[in-house]
Amino acid sequence: MTKPVIGFIGLGLMGGNMVENLQNRGYEVNVMDLNKDAVAAVLARGNASEAVSGKELAEKSDIVMLCLTTSEVVEKVVYGEMGILAGMSEGKTLIDFGTSIPASTKKIGADLAEKGAGMIDAPLGRTPAHAKDGLLNIMAAGDIETFNNVKPVLDEQGENVFHLGALGSGHVTKLVNNFMGMTTVATMSQAFAVAKLAGVDGQQLFDIMSAGPSNSPFMQFCKFYAVDGEEKLGFSVANANKDLGYFLALCEELGTESLIAQGTSTSLQAAVDAGMGNNDVPVIFDYFTNLKK
Repeated sequence: MTKPVIGFIGLGLMGGNMVENLQNRGYEVNVMDLNKDAVAAVLARGNASEAVSGKELAEKSDIVMLCLTTSEVVEKVVYGEMGILAGMSEGKTLIDFGTSIPASTKKIGADLAEKGAGMIDAPLGRTPAHAKDGLLNIMAAGDIETFNNVKPVLDEQGENVFHLGALGSGHVTKLVNNFMGMTTVATMSQAFAVAKLAGVDGQQLFDIMSAGPSNSPFMQFCKFYAVDGEEKLGFSVANANKDLGYFLALCEELGTESLIAQGTSTSLQAAVDAGMGNNDVPVIFDYFTNLKK
């Protein structure tokens, strides 16, 4: 069976490795990115071309994939002059792998449907290393027929591919997941910071907490930096801050609130303002320890 032609926009650490995985599995790809070195790396592997606009990329591709930073960027790429929407037609599908605002996703999906095109929101779990090997966790959502049509490709990108319901449900799930994860990491990082300020040994604190119900991959994640001084560069403070902001917007849309998310968001924004935006989230430990007057 002929493989669909893939259009891919966003060749960062995650997206670049996702494209390499697709190329290794025999897919033809059309790509766009502001980083021309990243584009050149794709072209050097062969069976690939660079598109000069979202419209051109969509016209030349069966499935268009996005791995971008924010909903604002996604909307610019979709709706801009010569954007993706202008090149979409019946039978094509747009997949958004980023973490986006669900309301924005639903709006884009409705506009694509008017052209007979489908959309799947499919935010990701795991790391760029998993992306390179096709071992991501993919939280997909959208019309079930559209999902089934693209699932063979998703199965080559993810070890675990979930269908979560109507369009937007994937992004809701990712925001809930990151709310839980980032509030936990921020809380544990501050626990280590308070212990340090009080003169309690971080390794001993870790040994005690990890012997009980607090033991978790998150505890290990925080310990790597707070105790061992090792930065893993798994997820940046800036990205966590963005996702918490999206989660708070979702809460407002739903008529509820999260004081927990508000507190974490305040700490993350303060860490960004302190110049830690590009650091891994557990580096917020330094912000908490430096608050001492």
